[in-house]
Amino acid sequence: MKMNKLVVAMFAAGVMASPLAHATNGYFAHGYGMKAKGMGGVGIALPQDSLAAATNPAGMVMIGDRIDLGVDWFKPVRGATISGTPGGFSDGSFDGNNTTNFFVPEFGYNKMMSSTMSLGVSVYGNGGMNTDYTRNIPLFNGVNTQAAGINLEQLFIAPTVAWKITPTQSIGVSLNIAYQRFGAKGLQNFAASSSSPTNLINNGYDTSTGYGLHLGWIGQVTDSVSLGAMYQTKTKMSKFDKYRGLFADAGSFDIPATYGVGIAVKATPATTVAADIQVIEYSGVPSVANPLSNMTALGNLLGTPNGAGFGWQDMTVFKLGVSHDLSEAVTVRAGYNHNNQQIPSSETMFNIIAPGVVQDHMTLGATWNVTKDNEVTISYMHAFKNTVNGPGSIPIGFGGGNANINMYQDSLGIAYSWKL
Repeated sequence: MKMNKLVVAMFAAGVMASPLAHATNGYFAHGYGMKAKGMGGVGIALPQDSLAAATNPAGMVMIGDRIDLGVDWFKPVRGATISGTPGGFSDGSFDGNNTTNFFVPEFGYNKMMSSTMSLGVSVYGNGGMNTDYTRNIPLFNGVNTQAAGINLEQLFIAPTVAWKITPTQSIGVSLNIAYQRFGAKGLQNFAASSSSPTNLINNGYDTSTGYGLHLGWIGQVTDSVSLGAMYQTKTKMSKFDKYRGLFADAGSFDIPATYGVGIAVKATPATTVAADIQVIEYSGVPSVANPLSNMTALGNLLGTPNGAGFGWQDMTVFKLGVSHDLSEAVTVRAGYNHNNQQIPSSETMFNIIAPGVVQDHMTLGATWNVTKDNEVTISYMHAFKNTVNGPGSIPIGFGGGNANINMYQDSLGIAYSWKL
């Protein structure tokens, strides 16, 4: 038991030191746990490993004693095209991929305290966003040679307790302990619109911590059908003081609330089909949701309570996945994940530094049972290229013009699991 505690502590420390940028559904990951990732991110009614608490805490009491350790290689490709600026001063195509490779670790541990109660912990990168442009964008920094970019990383450590309240129903609750860090550069032209220009860019990384709750329920309604529901509160975070001149309300950057429902159907003894619907309430975080037009309103400088944000709307995510047991030793998976576009065409200028515009994801995965108590899981995700065009999205105060943003992504992950 002491060794298990040591593993948890060491891995949590390692994750906090690792880059965690992982933008798929806005800046949330498309799924949590390597098995769920291979099935389009489904998991509200289908717990499969000790990362289950990241999707629905009620699932932890259904997965037994186990440890899961994995890492995702994540490669986003992002960019922007600007046109129609006065004299073509800032026109051109801009490549945001000076930093291209990210590694996103995950860890889970679960222990059955009795036949009806479990205690566990899930450690995972909730999401993030990174852009690192290869050359300066004159719209953002004039003739300054510094290239624009941001880096946002979010980590959740979720100690979880779950109970079987009847033989066919379980509930669970996680305390979400969150850590995030942020840095920004190359936005010098926004200094005149900031309430604190010295706390706008180039202040290195700032960190923020906070907490929230995650609640869940799973019920087996027939021998072959399970339903699930979950609600995760807004995670209240301390402020990014070094960037209080950029984010609304003096550096506030809470993590949005999210909720969803799911279904899992045992279509045959070897085949399971699952689907989730999830809503992410980006509109509840002013620094994310406030529109760029707020910048032109009297007194609404960047960093003030009503200061401009990224203009993101709420997101609804649809997830569909299937798994099939080829044999007792091999399971294969596939999935699809789709979201509505949370970035309106009027908000593309500021989102040049946060172009999380992908909508459609295809996933594949497989698990090999190395022994009866050990298994290896792999997953692959491709987010298809998407572009949001922003005709007239550059305000007249910045000279006018059009900003188009685009992104596509790939990830490849592997996890090893021990059944204790």
